[in-house]
Amino acid sequence: MNIIHKLTLRHLMKNKKQTLVTVIGVMISVAMVTAVITLGSSFLALMQKQTIQEYGEWHVLYKNVNKDQLEAIKQDAATQQLITSKERGFALLQGSQNINKPYLFIKAFNTQGFNNFPIALSEGRLPQQANEIVLSEAIAPNAKVTYRIGDRLTLDVGQRSNPGDTDLSQNEQLRFIDGKSSETLIHTTTETYTVVGFIKRPSWEQTWAPGYTALTYVDENMVDTNKTVDASVVLKKVDGTVFAHANDLSTKNNISSFKTNESLLRYYGVMGGGLGKTYNSLFVIVVLVIVIGSISLIYNAFAISVSERSRYLGMLSSVGATRRQKRNSVFFEGAVIGVISIPLGVICGLIGIGITFRFINSMLEAAIGVTEKLTLVVTPSSLAMMCLISIVTIFISTYLPAQKASKISAIDAIRQTTDIKLTGKKVKTSKLVQRLFGIEAEFGLKNLKRNKRRYHATVFSLVISIVLFLSVSFFTSNLQKSLNVSQKGYNFDIGVYKNGEVATLDERLVKSIVSLEGVTEYSLIKQWSGVFTWVAEKSVPEGEKPPWDPDQGRYKYHIQVNALSEDKLKAYAQKVGTDYAKLTNPAHPTAILIDVMKYKDEKNKIIETRAIQGRVGEMLDLVSSDSNEESVSKVELAAVTDQFPMGLVPSSFEVHLVVSEPVFDQLMKKSKDKPFSSLYLNSKDPLKTQQNIEEMKEELAVRNLFQERQRSEQIILLLSVFVYGFVALITALSMANILNTISTSIALRKREFAMLRSVGMTPKSFNKMINYESIFYGIKALTYGLPISAVIMVLIYRAISYSFSYGFMVPWTSILYVIAAVFVIVSLSMYYASIRVKKANIIDALKQENL
Repeated sequence: MNIIHKLTLRHLMKNKKQTLVTVIGVMISVAMVTAVITLGSSFLALMQKQTIQEYGEWHVLYKNVNKDQLEAIKQDAATQQLITSKERGFALLQGSQNINKPYLFIKAFNTQGFNNFPIALSEGRLPQQANEIVLSEAIAPNAKVTYRIGDRLTLDVGQRSNPGDTDLSQNEQLRFIDGKSSETLIHTTTETYTVVGFIKRPSWEQTWAPGYTALTYVDENMVDTNKTVDASVVLKKVDGTVFAHANDLSTKNNISSFKTNESLLRYYGVMGGGLGKTYNSLFVIVVLVIVIGSISLIYNAFAISVSERSRYLGMLSSVGATRRQKRNSVFFEGAVIGVISIPLGVICGLIGIGITFRFINSMLEAAIGVTEKLTLVVTPSSLAMMCLISIVTIFISTYLPAQKASKISAIDAIRQTTDIKLTGKKVKTSKLVQRLFGIEAEFGLKNLKRNKRRYHATVFSLVISIVLFLSVSFFTSNLQKSLNVSQKGYNFDIGVYKNGEVATLDERLVKSIVSLEGVTEYSLIKQWSGVFTWVAEKSVPEGEKPPWDPDQGRYKYHIQVNALSEDKLKAYAQKVGTDYAKLTNPAHPTAILIDVMKYKDEKNKIIETRAIQGRVGEMLDLVSSDSNEESVSKVELAAVTDQFPMGLVPSSFEVHLVVSEPVFDQLMKKSKDKPFSSLYLNSKDPLKTQQNIEEMKEELAVRNLFQERQRSEQIILLLSVFVYGFVALITALSMANILNTISTSIALRKREFAMLRSVGMTPKSFNKMINYESIFYGIKALTYGLPISAVIMVLIYRAISYSFSYGFMVPWTSILYVIAAVFVIVSLSMYYASIRVKKANIIDALKQENL
């Protein structure tokens, strides 16, 4: 160790307080980087496990492959596991008493498929031969059909067909005409199976699926050239080449089609198209925000350290130290601080996130029943990234102070003429300041002007803190918004619809359903869909026009008219800010317009936008589809909103009108259409409620959406944990940054404050001067911070726009919080620091040369 390094270590030991402040600042920075990276990797790992647990583990599915193609997939270097499967089709479930679920849906897996998909055996064993089958245990309680292990089933297995519909899948509801199923099975073959076990209802079977799941066995070795199967692949390595590799393999082997498991791949960070651009752009922006915030914190600590060491560095120069040696002294100081701070910061970050996870897991399990736990995931690559980002951050933070240190001359350093250079012009202030605020405000402003470097460092810290908070707050709200847009937006668990010629639910039936055990909330809505309105082409934004051609300079938009019951409409009218009484006059029909629609464009980008640009007080023409396109009624818009009542969700190029029942009845008098009604429920136990409704033996279609809704809420909640944790870390960093900069800056001005006190400044005047300095700091920081934040918000919005399209939302609430917080934090920081200064002895402070 050379003499410069020894002197640097001695200086660090002598100035323990300043060294400790710097170490803590770097630790906070490293802990934040560690926490963010670990939180991200742990969150992705949780979502991977949860998705696999619910929907199975596979990455690419090649459809309808023959024996040779299957062998090529198996021998492919990227293939780790191969799952073969085959949808055999549907067979009538003889004796089923569930009118909405009359089939068995038969699917075959190989052994690997039974391992990789979430198949829970409740009794017996899994199939080992093509003539063996396991049945869903839901058949007995739900369809009232009982089977036993060993039973032999002879089934006519085929495909669902309906007039106008072919190749209906398991995910599509049963089709009805006049209250009876209109479907038939085509291309049937007779197959015989032996029941060898029972399974729990698989999570991939939608509650409205028309068939109960039955699984059999497929052996890829028995596939001949004329038969095909589906081949699902688990890859050895999941990265951005997944899509290109699958496409190349399909092309080389003439495979008709393939699809990727996007639900799982997105949690490996592998996303194609606009979603990939969004992810990468946001990642770059967030990392830059973190690094800049860290650099500002560490840079200020080293800059202040160099400022107070200027005399010491000048003395080194006077005894022959070269510029390189002085520069290396600062770099060595950074290295010592890094060796101490990086390991401690990483450990603190991991411990903090680990403790957070322990509290979060119980909350997640209680709130939404997540089966997998959020565990601490630290990979070698993430650990290397934490250390690399921290090292680069420390190096950048020390570079400028090191350059400054190398240029300090002996004479200037010893005389201390570089930190403060005064001219009358530079410290001149407006006479208006003194007249309005007094001599204390003028002193405060002159202090800021004469200590420009410290003033700029403090303002810079405040600006960075403002930018950090507003950027992350905007990022958080937009991430939530984009996730809400990507979800279906269902706000109910179960939808109940009447089949048959009369499609309205009578009062007796509604009372029977809503009185069922477990039902917590309901909404009965009368609906009319056979209506549309004309919107002028010039009123529709260019990028959001319907995919059909305009007619005479106008577009046709479908309207669904919805009548809420009196109590529901009163609550909804109050929520959207309109008077319920305005909505009840049949002679003058008025309505609430939900002017929101959501659709995917040709690039698969999800767009949520206003539809017909309605305005309060506007008269809207309603045109019935059975009236030769003539207006059947006009309604006045009492309110225009983007909020949906229970039971309604946004759809493509269709908007909703909400009216009272008297107005609805009046509108229907002018139309030949028949209205229908739907009942929407929330339930403590949606599966049990569905079974109870189906046992009523009524002509009802029941659609249970609780799984999809639960999945959406689960993702939103987990994402909220991630982003709000990030906000908390950024806020902590910002506060530490401001407190460190201001308190150190105030401490370095002990001699200046002692001089003012020595010439008669009273404690009251001193406090007024400090308060005015706080105000000047805050105003200057907001002047720069708010415009810079606005630019970053626009960049974030443009990044999200690769995948989603919705209106730019100015975070006014966050901006108000920031404005208040800046003045509060600055004032508290300066007050805290000034307390120590005021306690100092004037003579000692005037003689003091360093901390």
